[in-house]
Parts: sequence; structure tokens; C-alpha cells
Amino acid sequence: MSVLDREILALVRRVSEEAILPLYRVLDDTQIEAKAPGDVVTVADRAAEAMLTEALAAFEPALPVVGEEAAHADPSTQSALAGDCWIVDPLDGTRNFARGEPPFGVLIARAEGGVARSGWIYDCLSGRFCAAHEGQGAFVDGERITARGTGETPPLAAISLVFMEEARREAVKRHVAPHYRLTDIPYCAAEQYPRLALGTNDVSIFERTLAWDHAAGVLWLNEAGGKAARPDGSAYRVDEWDRPGLLGAASPALWDDLAALYAKGP
Repeated sequence: MSVLDREILALVRRVSEEAILPLYRVLDDTQIEAKAPGDVVTVADRAAEAMLTEALAAFEPALPVVGEEAAHADPSTQSALAGDCWIVDPLDGTRNFARGEPPFGVLIARAEGGVARSGWIYDCLSGRFCAAHEGQGAFVDGERITARGTGETPPLAAISLVFMEEARREAVKRHVAPHYRLTDIPYCAAEQYPRLALGTNDVSIFERTLAWDHAAGVLWLNEAGGKAARPDGSAYRVDEWDRPGLLGAASPALWDDLAALYAKGP
């Protein structure tokens, strides 16, 4: 691991141990708040983001930190995504965490000019630590990995329909779903991206593409030799947070097959 990777690992471990895990399965209703339909925030999210923001700001004082909860409170903070910044999802998989269920994790990325250049994914329960830096490969717990599919026929697909407009949802059901064996989505990008590279799933479709959910995972999957990109093949940018649609796959060939089916509708 690089010096920065070790610092990030120490940070996310500390945040997990001090702000997140002590509240796992002991939250009461007063510690969970609805942000939007199907979307909640907990006191653990806010405590974790505060710790991460303070620590990352100390690493590079001139670099803004764009955190999920800060952006929810003040959407104008997302303008920093067009420049150099840290991007933080302090507790990815909050829905699961609030229900006392896995998976959930911490996502951090460092972006320059709207593009993620480094990314880290931490699983709070297992301690799995994924890291990637542009042009340097993808790593799990310090070991370099190469993305692999399941090898199954038909391939396994985790397709999130949650935020799709009705026409797109029906097109995916009609044109895409019949060509795959569908599997449950984990409601957690910190788990979904590792599944795509580590032989659990072959392809995924994401509709909502917020930077804190996808910056680290897209970079990590691409560095592993898989592929994550917009449905038209263009690269994912963190400053296009309101643009829908993102496809991920364990290999470029699997991605191409998925993209061709996705392009059939609506």
C-alpha cells in the first residue's frame, strides 16, 4: 500500500469503529431521519462525515470536501466537484444500516477536474479495503486484483430500477432482463462494485449516479480491468451528478453486450 492508502485505511477504520459500528443494530427511531422517499440518514452518517471531513481537510487544507450529507443540506457545495476535491459517502448503504442489516461501508475519492483519480471502498463489517489510483491498477487489502466474471450462462445481473422513469424501467424489463439471471441488488455501491470485480455478479445498471456513490467504485472497477461507463460509452465524470444512467460490468465484453441491449429502449 502507498502511504496515502495506509492513511486512508487508518482513517476509515477509526471512523467505522468510533462513529458507525457502535450504533449498528442499536439505533432508535429518534436517530433515523427521512431525507426523501426510500432514503434515510442516521446520526452515524452525520458523525462519520464530520470525522472524515475534518481528517481529509487536514491532509490537504486547500482541497474542499464534498460530503453526501453536506451536499444534501446545501446543494451548492456540489459545484466543487468540477475542480479538485475530496468526495465522501460517510455511510454507504444507510438503508441497510438503519434496518440492522449488511452491507454498508465508507466511500472516499479524490478528484481532479471532474474526474476521480483515486478511490477507496471500505466494508465496515469485514474490513475489506479496496483502493485504486488512476493508471496504477486496483487493489483489495493491498493485493492487486484483476476483475473476473462469474462464468455463468446466462450472466448474473444486479439491476437497480429504483430511480428509473417508468419508460426506462419497462424497456429494461423488456430488452435487458430476459438475457440475464437477475440477482438482488445490495442497496450499497460499496458492495456492488466489489461484486462486479470479484466474481459475484457480471453486470449492473445504476440509474442515479451521484458522485459520492460512484466516484470510487467506477475508478476501482475500471482499474481492475472491468468497465464502468455511461450507456453511450462516455466516461463517468463526478461533476455530472444529475445525469442518469451508468453501466458496470466485470469485463469490457460483458459491458458491450449490456450496452447493446440497453440501447434498444425506451
